Amino acid sequence: MTQTTTIQQSELILNPDGSVFHLHLKPGQIATTIILVGDPNRVDIISSFLSDIEFKVSNREYVSTTGKFNGKRITVVSTGVGIGNVDIVINELDALLNIDFDTRKKKSKITKIDFIRIGTSGSLQKEIKVNSYVISKYSVGLDNLLYFYDGIEKATNKELKVALNSFLGLDNQFINPYVINASEKLFKKLNSNQTYSGITITSPGFYGPQNRELRLNPAMNSLYNNLSDFDYSEEIVTNYEMESAAIYGLTKLLGHEAVTICLIIANRINGEVNKNYREKVKRLVLYVLEKI
Repeated sequence: MTQTTTIQQSELILNPDGSVFHLHLKPGQIATTIILVGDPNRVDIISSFLSDIEFKVSNREYVSTTGKFNGKRITVVSTGVGIGNVDIVINELDALLNIDFDTRKKKSKITKIDFIRIGTSGSLQKEIKVNSYVISKYSVGLDNLLYFYDGIEKATNKELKVALNSFLGLDNQFINPYVINASEKLFKKLNSNQTYSGITITSPGFYGPQNRELRLNPAMNSLYNNLSDFDYSEEIVTNYEMESAAIYGLTKLLGHEAVTICLIIANRINGEVNKNYREKVKRLVLYVLEKI
């Protein structure tokens, strides 16, 4: 599609009030620094630290607000759970800044967005205890979302992908992981002696896809049992979550920056969990706000 091609109404669906279909946001409402959270309730947690709140919009699991922290304009958006929702949120947020809704054409000058995902996660290393902060330096997608977009191979960390596939013996499996690097700029902002960093596994589900066994038996025990032992240039697999690889891939293809930082609420190796983690989430939110 060229810069001058008109985007049909069926492709970019707008609501009667001119807002984008799922998020119900209008051009001009979002900042170029956007914090993404999964849980809609966390939008209110982050809002409690912001001043000059401009609005709060809610539709389904998508809750959005824009305000200021120390004078910096910031938008907060909840994605809900999972990769499919990320596909909606990233594309619609990009459209709000980089497509002219009146002419339905791409803008000639792209406005870059800094995306920071604040989430919760499960650790895959004994030493990364519950309540730790983990930054996803690399994210590995075990889904197929990014393969629906042209150019994904250019965005992929090919060396890490090949190394991981070889280590796990995935060459003949139905899983074809993609590996995307975090934004170097945003990683440097969040990285400190209070954080761990490494390789995050982004899973397309919470139970079987993360090797949890309830009444159904996971089919890939050998894959998951080996993840904690993988090492790539002294980078280890740190944690599981369900969104970051899709965020990294889509934002890289669109020309934006992205990083994920998670609070560890469970340690899958030690079998530990922190059920009362909400105060810890608030501390992580403040940590991020002060860094960005």
